[in-house]
Amino acid sequence: MAEIRTETMTVNMGPQHPSTHGVLRLVLELDGETVVSAAPTIGYLHTGIEKTCEQKKFQQVIPLVERMDYLSAQSNSFAYSLSVEKLLGLEMPDRVKWIRVLLAELQRINSHLVWLGTHAMEVGAVSVMLYCFRERELLLDINERIAGFRMFPSYIRVGGLREDLPRGFHEAVTLFLETFPTKLNEYEDLLTGNEIYVTRTRGVGRLSKDDCMAFSLAGPIGRAAGWNYDVRKAFPYSGYDTFDFNVPVGTDGDVYDRYLVRIEEMRQSVTLCRQALSRITPAGVFAADAPSVVPPPKDRVYTEMEALIQHFLIYSQGFTVPAGEAYVPVEGARGEHGFYVVADGTNRPWRVKARSPSLLACQALPRMIVGGLIADVIAVIGSIDVVMGDVDR
Repeated sequence: MAEIRTETMTVNMGPQHPSTHGVLRLVLELDGETVVSAAPTIGYLHTGIEKTCEQKKFQQVIPLVERMDYLSAQSNSFAYSLSVEKLLGLEMPDRVKWIRVLLAELQRINSHLVWLGTHAMEVGAVSVMLYCFRERELLLDINERIAGFRMFPSYIRVGGLREDLPRGFHEAVTLFLETFPTKLNEYEDLLTGNEIYVTRTRGVGRLSKDDCMAFSLAGPIGRAAGWNYDVRKAFPYSGYDTFDFNVPVGTDGDVYDRYLVRIEEMRQSVTLCRQALSRITPAGVFAADAPSVVPPPKDRVYTEMEALIQHFLIYSQGFTVPAGEAYVPVEGARGEHGFYVVADGTNRPWRVKARSPSLLACQALPRMIVGGLIADVIAVIGSIDVVMGDVDR
């Protein structure tokens, strides 16, 4: 009998859109339908934002960092502002802290809705995407209300906020928080007990707790594997230690557990938003008392010469930051992220370096998909929720 000879086949996935928010190329070696090896290739969306930040004044960096992880824009500007404010020695008023927490948690829900809709669609549950984007529109409307922009509001600034909350903000957020828990139940009715979805996700792309710690996958991926680490609890910022909320933790570290963790994270974000909203007065202070950093109110600019001069200097020359370095992490939608900012005493950062959870997740992809089936690769990529703008920066 003639000997049967077999050989593996190398195929390219990408760099078009294989369930990712951007472009990712995977070079896969297949033995039949089994993945023998995998090599993620990045760089197709490289923007050079980190380098560009060195040419901008400190406040001008805000629109740039918001476009790195473009599904967590306000979380990005939040993290960057905290690092620069640490260098400046600025402490935010309580009202500013609560507003920032509220916006960051609404942003987390926004990001998770895009993740859930696209991930479910890629494994065959197309209708879930329509449900998720229905609620996401309401959150984009809130962004538009506060700043005029739907995705990149640049509302969180170094020194506080761009301006005070608009009329009708409390009512719009309250309406969303009242209706959203029912919508979350709808998503779960469609997926949590769905036999096809469970079969496609349970036991797929498993990572152990030790794996997550080795790859530094702090965030929903790590918590799904049992690693109970959340920056909001471990290193509280912006008053998170005064809020009552739980950190959901899974056990299996597979695609299904990552889904369950993110669903519960959205519920906890609703709880946080309700607490924050109850603390925020309709009108009040929206920035720190730092005249060298924060422009004066417009009514003073129009009536006082000193205020006009201050306004002109801040917008034309920016503000100087004492020489030093700072890194203040936040808990973003994809895990711990932040900006390591180095100042040299001028009005521009000497270096801005992002800690990107999406890059670390891409690094762990081979561990999750090697040994599995090629049909499971898309489910795994979707479950880690990478944003390629966060990788190729």
